[in-house]
Amino acid sequence: MKLLLAEDEKALSNVLVTILKHNNYSVDAVYNGQEALDYLDTEMYDALILDIMMPKIDGLTVLKTIRAKGNKKYQYYY
Repeated sequence: MKLLLAEDEKALSNVLVTILKHNNYSVDAVYNGQEALDYLDTEMYDALILDIMMPKIDGLTVLKTIRAKGNKKYQYYY
């Protein structure tokens, strides 16, 4: 399963990536909402893990942007 993790606190991001990879997930980590959107434009993910409060673009705005593009692949959980 391929995951995109968007978390601006690098220490927390590193811990989460380590745990997820230890459990056999493939993980790309980004540190703000704009990077998340950039990755989503070029890659497909099975799931997204988004921090709500991030620099540049927050997690909720990332979700709204994905929905506005008409991407039906993802289910949304808050």
